[in-house]
Amino acid sequence: MEQERGTKGIFMSIDWITISLYIILIIWGWFSVCGACYDFNNPDLFAWSTNSGKQIVWAGTSIVLATVLMLIEKRFYDTSAYIIYGFMMLLLLVTIFVAPDTKGSRSWLPIGSSIKLQPAEFAKFAVALALGKLMDRYGYNIHKTRDIAIAIAMILFPMLLIICQKETGSALVYLAFFLVLYREGMTGSLLFCGFASVIYFVVGMKFSDDYFLSMPVSIGEFTVLLLAIIFTIGMVWVYCRNTMAVRIMALTATATITLSLLFSAYVIPFDVCHIMLGLCILMILYILGLAFHTHLLRYLLIALFGILSTSLFYVSNTLFEHLADHQRTRIEVLLGKKDDPRGAGYNVNQAKIAIGSGGLTGKGFLNGTQTKLKYVPEQHTDFIYCTVGEEEGFIGSTGVLIIYLLFIWRLIAVAERQPDTMGRVYGYSVLCIFLFHLFINVGMVLGLTPVIGIPLPFFSYGGSSLWGFTILLFILLRIDAERNLKRH
Repeated sequence: MEQERGTKGIFMSIDWITISLYIILIIWGWFSVCGACYDFNNPDLFAWSTNSGKQIVWAGTSIVLATVLMLIEKRFYDTSAYIIYGFMMLLLLVTIFVAPDTKGSRSWLPIGSSIKLQPAEFAKFAVALALGKLMDRYGYNIHKTRDIAIAIAMILFPMLLIICQKETGSALVYLAFFLVLYREGMTGSLLFCGFASVIYFVVGMKFSDDYFLSMPVSIGEFTVLLLAIIFTIGMVWVYCRNTMAVRIMALTATATITLSLLFSAYVIPFDVCHIMLGLCILMILYILGLAFHTHLLRYLLIALFGILSTSLFYVSNTLFEHLADHQRTRIEVLLGKKDDPRGAGYNVNQAKIAIGSGGLTGKGFLNGTQTKLKYVPEQHTDFIYCTVGEEEGFIGSTGVLIIYLLFIWRLIAVAERQPDTMGRVYGYSVLCIFLFHLFINVGMVLGLTPVIGIPLPFFSYGGSSLWGFTILLFILLRIDAERNLKRH
């Protein structure tokens, strides 16, 4: 009787709104795959020889998989979290050595003659479970160096293994877990450091070849060093509240940079960045002196931030030069430094044309000319959103984003109502992963983010991604369904 009441309670607690949105996205995604892959010589949409036929099989098996996951108690995920994590890490490691080369990466394991699975897609739920288990441990404190280091290592380890598979796009998705750490109380300074690094790289790379008028001063290098000085001084003010030190550094930097610019512009032209680099070194030494005098760790950490900020521009240039040619070209095209409409920029340009040609209401199902003539590479996987834009127009594209917005909103609600840390951490892990995929994929198609090759959840063709997203979601829904049960 008690078991029946428990089963009934779980059934009543299932978030059917989220499941409804999941089914809508899968169905809509299947029609988009049909539009992207339709072949007039083989018009059968349900044949196994077509991608649309395979996708409907993946969708059907995903529904079965979701049902099975809903039958597994939360206690299993709690007790097996570390075991699942260890198994998936071992699988990622094995994949590096046994997977065949597929488009330059070794990330796909062949299952039979026509099926391939990508372990990186399944490792996400393992990391989410392990993080939840770790942070739910008695006495865990994210503000302790040891505890936060374990969490960060747990995230970085699969990233390293996936990078070794030469699958950089999939590895970057794991950065979404850092947003979960921030939600759980991680200091915002780490996120700020990440944000500053992105600013340094983008500004430095974009303007590295531009110079001030009549002065041999790189705008990119000058701006990065100036931002490093401003951010470092700002951190002394925010975290140490040392007004005197802030005034000394700010006035010294302002006077030195201003006089150097005037001297270079009107007396003898020279590279002011050399003076700014020396200024950064003096400022770091000054902060280290404050750390030695006050015995405050904060000054030491700020000095470390200053060192990393000062060196990042030069390190980034070195690393950039060691990237593969196609990776450098993609970054240069994205930053507007190079126009390559027939090379690295071809996919994005064709995707924009396809979306623009759809107009307000689109060309209709299976009537997209850009997709039918295969102008957009990977249009059924990474660039599936352009098929929506061409066949369904602005209305359809907006409709898809609205459904995703509702889906994200439900995930926030589900994560917030969890009664324990594990459920909440896992819920926000799922939320951040979906949000990262959505933002990067749609931004990639519109030319707003780099082309890193990650799927649009439930839309892009592929069994690995569909199963991976289904596992992520339905483990959360099962955990959520038990939120009201009392265990004796």
